[in-house]
Amino acid sequence: MNSRVLKSALLPWLFFIARQIGVSQSFINLDFESAKVISDPTGAYYPYSIAITNALPGWSVFGTTQGDITYNDPALGSCAVTLWATNGLQISGKYSVLLQGGIGPEAYISQTGLVPTGTESLLFEAAPLSGVAVLSALEVSLGGQEIPYSALFTGPNYTLYGGNIPSALAGEVDQLTFTCPGGGVEGTANNWTIDNIQFSASQVPEPQVLGLTALGGLLFLRAHRRIASR
Repeated sequence: MNSRVLKSALLPWLFFIARQIGVSQSFINLDFESAKVISDPTGAYYPYSIAITNALPGWSVFGTTQGDITYNDPALGSCAVTLWATNGLQISGKYSVLLQGGIGPEAYISQTGLVPTGTESLLFEAAPLSGVAVLSALEVSLGGQEIPYSALFTGPNYTLYGGNIPSALAGEVDQLTFTCPGGGVEGTANNWTIDNIQFSASQVPEPQVLGLTALGGLLFLRAHRRIASR
């Protein structure tokens, strides 16, 4: 077999191996702490413009000026993506992301990566932007499938949400997307701050089970207080 024939025979396999290596990267920067706040002098909102590659490494963005997002400078009613950067509005750490689904089709961030084997659910922390009406819910999808989620815990400045994912997606390369639908009018928008996304090996209880658990906890606490007061 001459070298040309050998090369032709090996190319498809080499391409397949390279593709598998390339797409099998795990999800990165799920807490947004890899951000680099470097103002882009060519940005439309300089000095608050940052290149997406610096602001949100690993993520793709839609609903903002092409190639840039802003930091600490949210839009006034338009669809946009903004980085909260150590200004007290972030949920935790130094950085969180604000999705604004205002005037326009939508705003979203998206990333393709390897869903860890054994994953049962997706967890994330989120909060609506204070003082702004929320017209529709934050949408979450994995592998093109919408992930229904519910509130699991309320913290000081956020709510922990969780939703079960189809078992077939575990161990697969899929696209994770957080979307704020648009369609709002000036002064009202669907604005959400999100942070600390993680894959979990535990299933999320159904909402009715969470409700019964919370009710049981309240009844137990009430009974305990009655006994203690006697």
